[in-house]
Amino acid sequence: MIVAGFGFRTGTSLAALRDALAQAGGVAGVTHLATLATKAPDLAPLGQVLGLPVLALPAEALHGQPTLTRSDRVRALYGTGSVAEAAALAAAGPGSKLRGPRAVSADGSATAAIAEAPR
Repeated sequence: MIVAGFGFRTGTSLAALRDALAQAGGVAGVTHLATLATKAPDLAPLGQVLGLPVLALPAEALHGQPTLTRSDRVRALYGTGSVAEAAALAAAGPGSKLRGPRAVSADGSATAAIAEAPR
């Protein structure tokens, strides 16, 4: 399983979500998209365009996930350093690893990170 995790502002455009994914390494090989359950409906259009399922994660699933980047604001809200990185890791499951740090869309409204489950 290869998961692209997303963090984004309410009202973020489909173009910004696509851009964040492209900056994170692109869709090649990605099997699932993931984000907070409260944001999943806003990620669904990207899932439909790409033909990929969207995994809706409870905020508790992100808590304590070891991320490469750290936002004090995100840490205070979710107990982890990056929503995108933590969502990717939580959805990919135990032992998963990030391909790299989260990437930010050109307009700054979306972030994406990709994690791979162990083989």
